[in-house]
Amino acid sequence: MLTRKQHDLLLFIHEYINNTGLSPSFEEMKIGLDLKSKSGIHRLINALVERGFLERLPNKARALEIKKLPKNIPAPSNTNRPATAPRAGSAKQGRGRDAMVQIPLHGKIAAGTPIEAVRHEQDTVDIPVNMLGSLPCYALTVEGDSMMKAGIIDGDIVVIEKCDRARDGEIVVALVDEEEVTLKRLRREVGSIVLMPENDAYQPLRLSPDRVQIQGRLRSLFRSY
Repeated sequence: MLTRKQHDLLLFIHEYINNTGLSPSFEEMKIGLDLKSKSGIHRLINALVERGFLERLPNKARALEIKKLPKNIPAPSNTNRPATAPRAGSAKQGRGRDAMVQIPLHGKIAAGTPIEAVRHEQDTVDIPVNMLGSLPCYALTVEGDSMMKAGIIDGDIVVIEKCDRARDGEIVVALVDEEEVTLKRLRREVGSIVLMPENDAYQPLRLSPDRVQIQGRLRSLFRSY
């Protein structure tokens, strides 16, 4: 017999793999089951492996395989979490790492002078699943050339992992003054946030921390020729 939490986790993993072709990360499982720490996820996975419901695949990150499901597996006990696993988009062509995933395309982002954020919630784009991160992702079309030395040029589609914090040196989507967005490399200085371009023709944007909100970090880039 499985406990309720073991049932919930098994169903969560099963739905996530069916939707994305990948195993969920420990962070996603922790959030999905509303647990306070990842240690609880470790214990649940160990119990499911010992009972033959799960198998760990060697030499692969995020690699879990469903071996069997209980008959009449019950619905998750946490009614606040979605019925399906959180995912970047719905899996389409292929399986596993060859699958294409549909994610939201939220308009354009400036790689140059910040431009107003334009969201088109109904627009989507198909992205290979191996270009996504462990957190939900969305896409933006690059406008401008200020990040060209980082290999990001006008017309590229960047895949952004949603987050509200990032490390120094990461390329981020930054919302400035709650009005404009820009794609820049993040640098922190005493009392200020510096948004660094990757093009000598552009100057860094040095702003007070209260003027800048991180809305995601660059995960990957998609380019059509």
